[in-house]
Amino acid sequence: MSKALRIAHGAFGRVALLDMDYSLVRHAHPHCHVLLKVEGGDTQFVVDDAIYPLTDTSAVLVNGWQPHSYVHVPERPRTVILALYIEPEWLQIFRPGWVASGGPGFFSRPASEISARIRSLAMNLAADMMARPDCRTAHEETLSDLMIAVIERFTPWKSFPASIRELRAASGDWRIRRVIAAMRREIGEGDDVSGWAKQAGLSRAHFFRLFESSIGVPPKVYMNVLRMERAVELVLNRPQSLSDISSELGFAEPAHFTRFFRNHSGVNPREFRNVSRLATAH
Repeated sequence: MSKALRIAHGAFGRVALLDMDYSLVRHAHPHCHVLLKVEGGDTQFVVDDAIYPLTDTSAVLVNGWQPHSYVHVPERPRTVILALYIEPEWLQIFRPGWVASGGPGFFSRPASEISARIRSLAMNLAADMMARPDCRTAHEETLSDLMIAVIERFTPWKSFPASIRELRAASGDWRIRRVIAAMRREIGEGDDVSGWAKQAGLSRAHFFRLFESSIGVPPKVYMNVLRMERAVELVLNRPQSLSDISSELGFAEPAHFTRFFRNHSGVNPREFRNVSRLATAH
């Protein structure tokens, strides 16, 4: 079973050091998502519908809302993965245009060869998280250097807008915006696809097509992203029991919540909470 070795979280988002031998379902994140191998066997991720390797010399790069999954081959050794879930607003501190990391096209390719500097920074961050889990400032400084190195190597960042005024995105279809607002209000209400289509005034099939073309993921995947991000927030920052969190998020049984959380993160919510507290225990 996969293990969480360390989890750090803050304004930057999350950084998880994961010892993986458990596949993850197709999912997405609202983050700039970077995956780097630390040690163990080579492995692979599916991004959109293609397989990309994660090795000592190659990273997997996932844009915000881009569907992906982890595929563990049972015959292969476990892999220690440094998984970065970086908030676009935090990256905006370094360059305004980097807020685009939360959407499509930020990384032009889902996998590419890393530099010696990226490898060194990733290894230093992983080692420091293990040895000094409470040194959050030092971790964030290394993470800053690592993300700058990744973006400068793997994105056409010089062509991104330098001004906030230039970042105005297309507003999208108003019917999908209305449904998304409802989905965000009703995270614990379940997956009523027919109800969402009715709210949009569309047939079920047309709603599916328009939603995925507008957002990049199907409506059920989008709702799972909302539910998972809310689950992470509650597990990390709220004192209530996991049973109460499960109920708040609309799961019929705590076991269903545990399975959902593990299938999306690789570890169960109790382990996720306990490991993350190592970074705030001192």
